[in-house]
Amino acid sequence: MQTNELEYFDTWRGDLSLILERYEAWRLNTKFYFLKIFIFFIFLNDISYWFAITTAHSEIFTSKKELLYYTKIQIPVAFLGALFDSLSLYITLLVIRRALLSLTNLSYISHLSIDVLIAIAATFWVLFVFSISGWIVKSIFIKTEDKTVVVTETLEQRNQLYAGRAVAAVKNPTGKEEMKNIYFGLIMGLSAIIPTCVHITCALFSLRFYLKR
Repeated sequence: MQTNELEYFDTWRGDLSLILERYEAWRLNTKFYFLKIFIFFIFLNDISYWFAITTAHSEIFTSKKELLYYTKIQIPVAFLGALFDSLSLYITLLVIRRALLSLTNLSYISHLSIDVLIAIAATFWVLFVFSISGWIVKSIFIKTEDKTVVVTETLEQRNQLYAGRAVAAVKNPTGKEEMKNIYFGLIMGLSAIIPTCVHITCALFSLRFYLKR
């Protein structure tokens, strides 16, 4: 049993190490690597944004005013989301490198578990992104007929609005609107957990061989 366990961890480490090596080779041979990664995450956040709106809040498309508002919001949402996703990627890579250097399996799992916790926290980042994005749009784009800016909400008020939605979702996760908000947050947070899903997939793939023995 102990031998199988050691083989499982060796397989897991080996697969993860191979993926990291291939990534590093690709990074070194790619021009404008950081820019390309950032642009990739911008598009990914934009696609996730419209997919979430289409599937969770399709009623937005029935109102021209609402659709215009959410079309404007996608700009800061995609940009800020890409910033966080890029940071999440680099943190995951750092954690993986340290995990592979660990001398014990317990330390190895501990390192990767930290990355999983960071990935879970990514869903809460969505609240901040939408809070500040809505505030930016209303500060820049919403103007009166004489072209003066009308700020209907402060950033603090928007933070309280989204914090209230988060609390409501925790207290009543089966509520209709709460389920929509949870779903929306999960879809928007997916881009940040893609790197984490890589080492989780390696763990599950190695576990399959372990269970067959």
